[in-house]
Amino acid sequence: MTSVLFERKDGFWKSFTLDGHAEYAEAGTDIVCAALSVLAINTVNCLEQLLQEEIEVDADNEDDGARLSCTFPGIPSEKASLLVDCLLMGVRDAAEQYGSEFVDFEIREA
Repeated sequence: MTSVLFERKDGFWKSFTLDGHAEYAEAGTDIVCAALSVLAINTVNCLEQLLQEEIEVDADNEDDGARLSCTFPGIPSEKASLLVDCLLMGVRDAAEQYGSEFVDFEIREA
């Protein structure tokens, strides 16, 4: 299962983290894992390249699970917040379509 954690602090996005493989299908053919990866990587790329937003990114792709974490050291811009909202919508839609045994997400107040 892929776990996705969104953290907010004082009403602003603080971070998002994706951890694990969805295990919807075999490695290399898992459409759920691919969809979540594209959503998250595209969000990070847009934050960095389009908005030049100050973020800290940590990525690890090990055999037992992949991990991508993005943290805002300060208060994100309005546009950056909108991008994270869009990511949340995509993750929520994937969880609803494929089920909580493959995608689990949480929004936590930090």
